[in-house]
Amino acid sequence: MKAAVSESVRSLAVAAKQAAREISAASVAERNQALEAVAQELEREAGAILEAHAEDLREAQAEVTRGELARVLLERLALSPAKLDSMIAGVRAVAKLPDPIGRVLERTTLDTGLELEKVSCPLGLLAVIFEARPEAVTQISSLAVKSANAVILKPGREVARTAGALVAAMRRALRTHTAIPEALVTGIQERAEVDELLGLDDVVDLVIPRGSYALVRHVQAHTRIPLLGHSEGVCHIYVDGAADFAMALEIIDDAKTDYPAACNAVETVLVCRDIAASFLPALAERMRARGVRLRGSREAIGTLPGTSMELVAEEEWHTEYGDLILAVKVVGGLGEAIEHIARYGSAHTDAIVTEDAEAAKIFLAQVDSAGVFHNASTRFSDGYRYGFGAEVGISTSRLHARGPVGLAGLTTYKYVLRGGGQVARDYQGPAAKAFVHRRHD
Repeated sequence: MKAAVSESVRSLAVAAKQAAREISAASVAERNQALEAVAQELEREAGAILEAHAEDLREAQAEVTRGELARVLLERLALSPAKLDSMIAGVRAVAKLPDPIGRVLERTTLDTGLELEKVSCPLGLLAVIFEARPEAVTQISSLAVKSANAVILKPGREVARTAGALVAAMRRALRTHTAIPEALVTGIQERAEVDELLGLDDVVDLVIPRGSYALVRHVQAHTRIPLLGHSEGVCHIYVDGAADFAMALEIIDDAKTDYPAACNAVETVLVCRDIAASFLPALAERMRARGVRLRGSREAIGTLPGTSMELVAEEEWHTEYGDLILAVKVVGGLGEAIEHIARYGSAHTDAIVTEDAEAAKIFLAQVDSAGVFHNASTRFSDGYRYGFGAEVGISTSRLHARGPVGLAGLTTYKYVLRGGGQVARDYQGPAAKAFVHRRHD
């Protein structure tokens, strides 16, 4: 499993890890100043960044034409001047967030003069392997600087020039701040370097894959480093028998068509049998008007005679389309909807549309996903929309961090004990001193 690691990759990682140790002594004001310097440098280099992106885009379009690249990746790759402005604004938004480092999470007096604190601290060195999205570079890097972590970024080939220009600009900005080492943000480009990086379990603290199912599975199979991320975004919306039809149509429309390539776009709509005959024709008409192709269960197809609808085979309900395609299934009710999500979902984000408060309560309690929503689009599953400023990705893990991972997800904690010469043996034996164990709010 562990690949031989070239000295070049190891030296980059060791330098980044050293930078992580050095930034831990930097104040939050210094980290925020560095982020402002990054934002200003990205503004100055906007022309060069967009020029690099134009080259990536031309090559990606040719690969799509030749069938060598999925069109969904081309959509995720797109970077306009407005989007770059939004990325820069995101860097500044992270600078305005509260400092996640050094927070006292718990405080306990063990005995007089013996104080124990649980204190938030950085994870260390992150390795982020991602496809297509240029915004991942600025989001992840700004969160790393703010949380006093170092990051090594490996973009997919389809975004390599854009990512290279972004990383170069950020490193130039960091050179102006002696408290923030330039090595804190590092990029690698070669595919062969990925497995080498994944072999550095003695240096890298966390791997974050952002991309396709195949990418995540490859990373999982080639590393012993802890992993944070999700392999698929198979999101569901259940339209309950007590749903408001107009609301349901609007939510489904947004969740499918706002950004169909996003991992939080809806892929399957489950419809209660009690309302299927009246709701499905309205859904089919709304989706047809929005250019969405429908696929469905036998019962859904039978409920919509004359509608062009491809049958979904049982093993296909796991599918993440990432496109203007929507699967529709008629279910017997809330229980069957929850069972379907448990069997075919990816534990990303699932929603119920209903005016029945008890049905909503059961759904929110029993659906075990990172995000469970009532009467809201699955597209709200996003770090920026949650108020995190940005995110490094969405985790479907049940450990450490779950859902959109922002600053808090890039921290761990340590126990800090302050005493005055106390020794453990004084609290042992027949004449042992007693611990107070007084917890403070």
